[in-house]
Amino acid sequence: MRDILIVGAGQAGLHLAVGLLKNGYDVTVVTDRSPEQIGEGRVTSSQAMFGTALGHERAVGLDLWADSSPPIEGIAFTVPGPHGPAIDWAARLDVPARSVDQRLKMPAWMAEVERLGGKLVVHEATVADLESYAARYDLVLVAAGKGQIASLFERDAARSPYDRPQRALALTYVHGLAPRPGHSAVCFNLVPGVGEYFVFPALTLSGPCEIMVFEGVPGGPMDCWGDVRTPAEHLATSRRLLETFLPREAARCARVELTDELGVLSGRFAPVVRRPVATLPSGAQVLGVADVVVLNDPITGQGAGNAAKCAAAYLDSVLEHGDRPFDAAWMAATFERYWAQARHATAWTNALLAPPPPHVLDLLGAAGQVPQIASRFVNGFDDPSDFDEWFMDPVKARDYLKALS
Repeated sequence: MRDILIVGAGQAGLHLAVGLLKNGYDVTVVTDRSPEQIGEGRVTSSQAMFGTALGHERAVGLDLWADSSPPIEGIAFTVPGPHGPAIDWAARLDVPARSVDQRLKMPAWMAEVERLGGKLVVHEATVADLESYAARYDLVLVAAGKGQIASLFERDAARSPYDRPQRALALTYVHGLAPRPGHSAVCFNLVPGVGEYFVFPALTLSGPCEIMVFEGVPGGPMDCWGDVRTPAEHLATSRRLLETFLPREAARCARVELTDELGVLSGRFAPVVRRPVATLPSGAQVLGVADVVVLNDPITGQGAGNAAKCAAAYLDSVLEHGDRPFDAAWMAATFERYWAQARHATAWTNALLAPPPPHVLDLLGAAGQVPQIASRFVNGFDDPSDFDEWFMDPVKARDYLKALS
């Protein structure tokens, strides 16, 4: 059977490795951190996973926390106004979402790779390493989205409207947050001109928790993490922002505490789509995976789900290809198979980073009176392709609202 190497032990790399191993392939995973280093390290993401992505995990036996992670049963959307919320509604997801701290998830998946006979190599791969891997293996996949080797993949300007970060980002993992009334949900708050805040249930090292996510417009009052030096300051800044802009959310935080000293993260990056095939100095070619080739802002919670969808699409392409060479044409076609899904999430995410146009405000406002609209918007987080049919285009939005009136 064919021998495949994957650089990167994250959501996509490990998912793909397990799928290949279960289909008889020889698989080596190269990672710059051991399972112990990941488990004892800092949080890396908010990693909300919606129904389709969870189904891809389940298909390869990796949905290991279905009974222990708290469900995310819906999404609540709020825009504050001067005298109370200007927009305020909630709807249920058809299939609950879940979020599992990658410090729990990745070590368990790495153990599964080894249990299935895969090889796990702890080493920070370089371009020189890629050359030796490409000479040795039938296919080399790069699923490590940062560092020197990720820069081998050229930015696709036609698919990347932004060339700089659009939000200042921060995560805060907490215990003690008061639950919202009714069903559990991602509480999505949009503060015009300031940024977004969303919070939702998750599972971390110390049990069920909530993840607070701040998305600050660059240069605005929520872009304030640069001078934060300690975990305590990070939590205090989180609370201060809520008290200033979202007092209803601040009221839920009376008893919050950090899950752990490493349960905080801040930073920023530019959303980007890169060309999927990188050519090494020798002329050998490698294929980029997930965040290496499609890196979206987390405002729509699509990152981990996109990674699962990418792994599933690539797995199908490998299995269908049989014993033929994994040449550049196959690599490009394999990425386009994934991009056929990912382009919808990317376009929608990029649109939400811009000030909302009138037709979007009309739709979000109408969702408070028409449950069908709220439900359709909420379930678009699982299948963003639906937004093309009614949300992204002002004419389609007008026709949709007219048909419901």
